[in-house]
Amino acid sequence: MALSKGNGIVEIPSNHSVDDTVERLRTILEAKGVAIFAIVDHSGEAAKAGLKMPPTKLLIFGSPKAGTPVMLAAPSIAIDLPLKILVREDSQGRVWVSYNSPEYLRERHGVPADLMQNIAVAETLASKASE
Repeated sequence: MALSKGNGIVEIPSNHSVDDTVERLRTILEAKGVAIFAIVDHSGEAAKAGLKMPPTKLLIFGSPKAGTPVMLAAPSIAIDLPLKILVREDSQGRVWVSYNSPEYLRERHGVPADLMQNIAVAETLASKASE
């Protein structure tokens, strides 16, 4: 079940730990030939600064072949691309997978309907990695 906070962010629960969910995402992306530009380990960086934070990682990924046509049609979307998926553990130990709703991105940037499939991949990825 997807939860939306009303701010364009969709959150779904994961049946796996943060690390396992991230690894599942990495495996799916690599199998599809999608570039992983970065994995930001927010909690790891917090620990280096002497701060405690529940496991929290951000995957930044995409395909220039898919993203470029979208950016050409709706240049402001470049601020939201490449796509991102956040995987985090809450204070109760539940793991959540969050991403920007494709519909939110469409409305925010005026993405043409025929290019929506280029940015809708986060939904499928988040669902598969969370199963």
